[in-house]
Amino acid sequence: MRISIEMPKVDECDAIGCAYNVDRACHARAITIGHGVHPACDTFVTLGKHVSKPTDSAGVGACKVETCRYNDDLECTAASIRVELHGDEGECGTFEARG
Repeated sequence: MRISIEMPKVDECDAIGCAYNVDRACHARAITIGHGVHPACDTFVTLGKHVSKPTDSAGVGACKVETCRYNDDLECTAASIRVELHGDEGECGTFEARG
């Protein structure tokens, strides 16, 4: 059974070292954002190769960053997000602190 819900899409991913990144597009089924207050991409994984059968672009399955203005009950309400490279890991570039 496949459950389909609308999730914000990952429009672009600059974390080129991630195994899910193929041509700057994330091909995980869904990603999780957040280490509590840090908007890191928890789905980021470094492997020697990238996924061989890319699926559709990823969506944001969960957001654990409670201080983000787009976080509503642990779900992202942004229309889409961009993942940027921050040090050696992916990070949500759409993150905005609540005002």
